[in-house]
Amino acid sequence: MNYENPLIVQGDRSLLLDVHAPLADECRNALIPFAELEKSPEHLHTYKLTPLSLWNAASAGFTAEDAVAVLEKYARYEVPKAIPAWIKEVSGRFGKITLEPCEEGEDLLLVAATEAIYKEIGANGAVKKYLKEGGFDRLNHPCYLIKLTDRGTIKQLLLEAGWPVKDQVALVDGEPLDISLRQTTAGGQPLTIREYQTASAQALVGDKGPGTGFGTIVLPCGSGKTIVGMQIMDMLKTSTLIITTNISAVHQWIDELLDKTNLTSDQIAEYTGENKEILPVTVATYQVLTWRPDKEGPFPHFSLFHQRHWGLIIYDEVHMLPAPVFRVVAELQAVRRVGLTATLVREDGCEGYVFSLVGPKRYDVPWKELERDNWIASAECVEVRLDLPSSSEIKYAVAGAREKHKIASQNPDKLTVVNELVQKYKDDKILIIGQYLDQLDEIAKMLKVPIITGKTPTAERDRIYGEFRQGKISILVVSKVANFAIDLPDASMAIQVSGTFGSRQEEAQRLGRILRPKERVSHFFTLITRNTVEEEFGSNRQKFLAEQGYSYRIVRYGEGEEL
Repeated sequence: MNYENPLIVQGDRSLLLDVHAPLADECRNALIPFAELEKSPEHLHTYKLTPLSLWNAASAGFTAEDAVAVLEKYARYEVPKAIPAWIKEVSGRFGKITLEPCEEGEDLLLVAATEAIYKEIGANGAVKKYLKEGGFDRLNHPCYLIKLTDRGTIKQLLLEAGWPVKDQVALVDGEPLDISLRQTTAGGQPLTIREYQTASAQALVGDKGPGTGFGTIVLPCGSGKTIVGMQIMDMLKTSTLIITTNISAVHQWIDELLDKTNLTSDQIAEYTGENKEILPVTVATYQVLTWRPDKEGPFPHFSLFHQRHWGLIIYDEVHMLPAPVFRVVAELQAVRRVGLTATLVREDGCEGYVFSLVGPKRYDVPWKELERDNWIASAECVEVRLDLPSSSEIKYAVAGAREKHKIASQNPDKLTVVNELVQKYKDDKILIIGQYLDQLDEIAKMLKVPIITGKTPTAERDRIYGEFRQGKISILVVSKVANFAIDLPDASMAIQVSGTFGSRQEEAQRLGRILRPKERVSHFFTLITRNTVEEEFGSNRQKFLAEQGYSYRIVRYGEGEEL
């Protein structure tokens, strides 16, 4: 028993972290690989041990013994004896069922480590219709035969049943492509690959043998995930399909490929609502893939996945992968694939699909670790709380839940705060981000600055982003279209006036917009209407900040506190 230690381990597999204890920051970083943050109030943060968090840790090489050692090192009281036993049992499930090639025919072997596991699989009603008796593998383990086309489905179903499948079937090579990273960019700058970028690419590619070539890489916004994707392309040298969140992100990928690789413009195609061309490297949007003429019909653009012999698929911002695309991902289990993301959190709860179909976590670096090494900017996070005007109180009181959020989000006093922040931080490159277009229009007119929304034509959008990067404009108002995959390296301040009901993934992306390395400390302001649903949704955002090791201060506007 050590009363100075920060962690209280409870029998229900929850972990309470005392943020005021001397080793709290060290403990938080040690928990990141294998525990999920659930709550983050001022004094005690609550983490949870889950099977998926342990299996992701195991797939990245973090063992059950490592997890138990962390708990025992930082625990204030004795760790309940059931916890280490449960961790070892659950972590030990990873690798107990494997997919392996069959020496004859196109079927695959689903191999169980023990007779008991074999019987349990066979008794599973959802799974057994995909199974044929397979006898024993070469090591005398009992196994079933499954069709090659059922590879993804089996992995999904068994994960839901509590059995992660370790896929040991070698992936097929796609069309060869001579691609390599430049040493000097087309723009004349030296191209420096950071150590963690190389390590993450290597963790995915491995030795190109069975069990390698698929998975998810978790790195902060601003840490150069695009470079990681291009490095994987360099290592595999094969035709590549890249899928990202919007047309601006497509253009950004194409610009980066032309600047930093030996590829030429006649080797790279855009597949979007505006252009539909397919070349050895093709960059598409999730939106075009999930478009269909009617809501019950097929998705015509899913054919893109089969129109070339792709050797690599990059799912950019994989936490945004639309649920319909998982159907195709399940079919493409023989293709090398990587998911790039800043957070494994999905608002639809489909983290298990990412694990089983795209692949488990292969590499993860805490945000604060990269900040410490100056690879991303230091950031100050501030929540500014202001009162709802008395003229809106009755309207708010009688409104429904969605309307309450809108009234609180569009608090007119937020415009005053925005103006004060812009005047105070005149030397910053400022992004003002929000959800409601009429509110954003009003802010843009007040400040006489450009605005980008979903209605902004692509060419105009790219021009405004370019002017912001070049320093021709220093303030930009953006809707949620700028949440994802947009590189604005000089942005040093963000003012969040409204958001999507406290989405953690949204918070990750918005904070990430200002984390490109720079000399100054970046500022991340969130404006919240006090005593409304905005405060409740704010707890989700605060949870994300705490999850990444960021502290935040609360300013009560109008009470003489410094902004």
